[in-house]
Amino acid sequence: MKVSEIIEKLNLRVFGGEDGLQNEITGGYVSDLLSDVMGNADEGEVWVTLQTHKNVMAISSLKELAAVILVTDHEPDADMLEQANEEGIPVLGTEKSTFEVSGELYQLLK
Repeated sequence: MKVSEIIEKLNLRVFGGEDGLQNEITGGYVSDLLSDVMGNADEGEVWVTLQTHKNVMAISSLKELAAVILVTDHEPDADMLEQANEEGIPVLGTEKSTFEVSGELYQLLK
């Protein structure tokens, strides 16, 4: 499944990183602890978090993640958005809780 497909199916907002909307998704990872994501997320996964700073994009790039979903109406900091656009990694948003959007993402990807 591509990032563009989950945007439509989960009614997600696109903040930036539009060059990566065709990235292929292999799974998902849920964590707000950057070191946890760095150590355990896999290439192609979508990262669900409430973190909104540029370090999220540094780790997303390092791990070659497909996209980042910000939960509970969080919006990216300007430097996060700038790096998302440079890296081509979509930053998406939802008003839903981490629990809710993670369950919906799991159902789409299983």
